[in-house]
Formats: sequence, structure tokens, C-alpha cells
Amino acid sequence: MNETSSTGSNYQVFLYLMQQEKCPTAPSIQLKKRYSCASPDIDPETQQPRGCSKENKALVNCTTSENIKCKPGTGLDNRNFTIEIPCEYTNGYSFETALLLSIFLGMFGVDRFYLGYPAIGLLKLCTLGFMFLGQLVDIILIALQVVRPADGSYYVINYFGPRLTFLQMNNDTYVVPQEPEAEL
Repeated sequence: MNETSSTGSNYQVFLYLMQQEKCPTAPSIQLKKRYSCASPDIDPETQQPRGCSKENKALVNCTTSENIKCKPGTGLDNRNFTIEIPCEYTNGYSFETALLLSIFLGMFGVDRFYLGYPAIGLLKLCTLGFMFLGQLVDIILIALQVVRPADGSYYVINYFGPRLTFLQMNNDTYVVPQEPEAEL
């Protein structure tokens, strides 16, 4: 069977879906461009996809291409299914509020009380922000989003706002080969 043939590759993907217990729950290399997913619905209060769970996952509806059908009973219907996308669960703590509290009232520990760290807040209150050194450190840590709310959630930040994203590599990451440097 010719792999460049549209019918042949659709047939292979169809067989792949039929062999699965359910429709795919994560994008796979074999199914790239064989389905499309709707843009996530962004909640205006949390600035995250609606339904973001504490496990930092949200569900998005996807539809397969015309010639590909899901095994009956595995998706929403024979062409629609849901996949999990990453999100950042938030419990209502605002990044801007935390940063402003740290800048203007950090010497009194108000920023740490707001984020749910009462012991450190009380210590900063009694020592005037560790002689202002603790306030400076907290401004930097909150601005870099290293210190997050005590419940483990993320800050409420505009969906396209000043969000800190850690870069990481996995098996799907493409590394561009480097040209060898010319010797001088």
C-alpha cells in the first residue's frame, strides 16, 4: 500500500482508531492532522479554560476528519471525542494584587498573609520585613512567580498576560541540528 496515498493513510488511521479502546485522549504522531479541536472556552474570572481541574487538565472537544470514525461507544459519537489539554488551576489569587501588596506592604508581611503563608507573614511583620531584605526578596520571587499561593494553585493572570512558562524537552521536541563551527 502506498503511504502517500490519501485513502491508504486514512485507512491506516481508521484501523488504528478501531483497534483503540476509545478515541485518542492525547495527540499522537499517527493522528496528526487527522482531527481538529475547538479552541478552549476561556473563563473570564480565572483566565483559564473552563473546567480546569486541580490536576491542571481541561477537556476540549475534537472532531476527526471525514473518513475517520471512532469505534462505537468510545467517543461522544462516531466522529467527536474529547482530549485533555494542560491548564493552570487557580483559586482566585491575583498576580497583580500579590505583586502590589509585596511592593507597598511587603515590609509588614501582608503579601504573605494574602498568599496563605501566615507564619512567614507574622515573622515579616515582627522584623519589619527582615529589615527590608525579605521584602526585596519577596518582590523578586513573586514577580518571577516562584512563590505561588499556599494551596498550590496558580495566580489569576490574563490568558495572554505576563505568564511565566518553563520550557522543557520531551520526545516530541524537535532539536535543530547545529552546523559544526569552522576552526580558526
